[in-house]
Amino acid sequence: MLGADIFRFLNETHSFREMSGWDDPAVSKLWRYNVHYFDDLNANAAADRTPWHRALINRWLTEVKPGRHSSGWEPYPTSLRIVNWIRWYLAGNDLSMSARQSLAMQVRWLTRRLEHHLLGNHLWANAKALVFAGIAFDGPESVRWLDRGLALLDREIGEQILADGGHFELSPMYHAIILNDLLELIALDLAMPSVLPKEAVLRWRGIVPRMLAWLKTMSHPDGEVALFNDAAHGIAPRAADLEAFAKRLGIAAPPLTNSAMVDLAASGYVRLQKGGAVLIADAAAVGPTYLPGHAHADTLTFELSIGGGRCIVNGGTSRYDTSPERLLQRGTATHNTVVVNGENSSEVWSSFRVARRAQPFGKRVYDHDDQQILECAHDGYKRLGSACMHHRKWTLEDGRLLVEDWIEGNFGTATARYHLHPSVMVELVEPSSGLLHLPGRRVVQFKTHGARCLIAASRYHSGFNQSLVSQCIEISFETDRCSFELTWPNQ
Repeated sequence: MLGADIFRFLNETHSFREMSGWDDPAVSKLWRYNVHYFDDLNANAAADRTPWHRALINRWLTEVKPGRHSSGWEPYPTSLRIVNWIRWYLAGNDLSMSARQSLAMQVRWLTRRLEHHLLGNHLWANAKALVFAGIAFDGPESVRWLDRGLALLDREIGEQILADGGHFELSPMYHAIILNDLLELIALDLAMPSVLPKEAVLRWRGIVPRMLAWLKTMSHPDGEVALFNDAAHGIAPRAADLEAFAKRLGIAAPPLTNSAMVDLAASGYVRLQKGGAVLIADAAAVGPTYLPGHAHADTLTFELSIGGGRCIVNGGTSRYDTSPERLLQRGTATHNTVVVNGENSSEVWSSFRVARRAQPFGKRVYDHDDQQILECAHDGYKRLGSACMHHRKWTLEDGRLLVEDWIEGNFGTATARYHLHPSVMVELVEPSSGLLHLPGRRVVQFKTHGARCLIAASRYHSGFNQSLVSQCIEISFETDRCSFELTWPNQ
């Protein structure tokens, strides 16, 4: 909150004075969701805004009537609001009798609308809200809320948290949200001891270190997550923030060494790290077969940091609406992988839909002569009618990265794209080689083999409603294989 009725969410600022109520259709639905979440009640320095918060709760009670056609009464924002109001109360703030009555009504409303049809992070948020409500209220009804929430969480933890600690929707941003939820549940146990079942809390505490390690693996040296599968910056807490939260709860995170090669086998992601370079690659399926809503057509893409700064980046995510721009951001061409015959490797459509999906196979992660190597392939282009397969091999060593691609089967055209961070400027010296100028006067040489090279305009979307000008190296295959090599001085 920037004022009593001024809000900044998703990098956009709006005021109630310019809006036609809480559900103004002129404002994006995701932004409207955020104003109904009440996250600011528990944000940094929230105590300084307590008068605004009290007035906002009273305004919501007066102006937002229960109904199926209100964004604020949909199950997901209702779940987040329930938790935020209860957390605010537990922090020592008073909820009026009308607010408490509304809160009970919101929980009853939610229990009849749990999002079993959407599953994933939505159903998880519903379950968390039921647990908080079950703790905050007394009586037989609250016991039923608590039991139902705990049973849902127990089931969903087994379903949603993979063996390597990753969240099964394979989005680093949503992983961080789920991890923060788990830490808040553990904090709730410390705030109100002996209410939650001991075995449940012990299970949550046992999962947190694996989830922290996963998130650190999927984060760049700048501390922010890699932009895979609807990930954006500025939405979820960073790995360092969550690690500090866990430490306050008495949970330590395992260290990540500077030379680690990490294969997140259950998720499909791989981190290669050599000297000052960090490479995070996607050798994963698009996500759960029944829940690919946050998936991008990005199989065998990767991101690269050199010397602590991002160099090669995915295009990112800036919107969730049904639009050509949303489809473009989910498409293969905005990621650092190969487009065959101008098609996406997985058939993304609408805003959160995927039809036929690329399946990765043949993944190998190994060391050889002081090199870290990842090999993988996918069958996303076999639907083109020629049993077309894309194979890729990454070789990372001190001061050098080699990416080799080859296409098995018949195809018309194939183009590998390498999208550069907006801070990186590219200079084409020869048709097949050039220079990347990174911040701090660091220079990286690149060259291609078996392909034609050109520099194209691109866009980088590291946050919602953000779009920055960037550049892209496009490499058109001349045969069935090509390679892209980067070299830089060790510093």
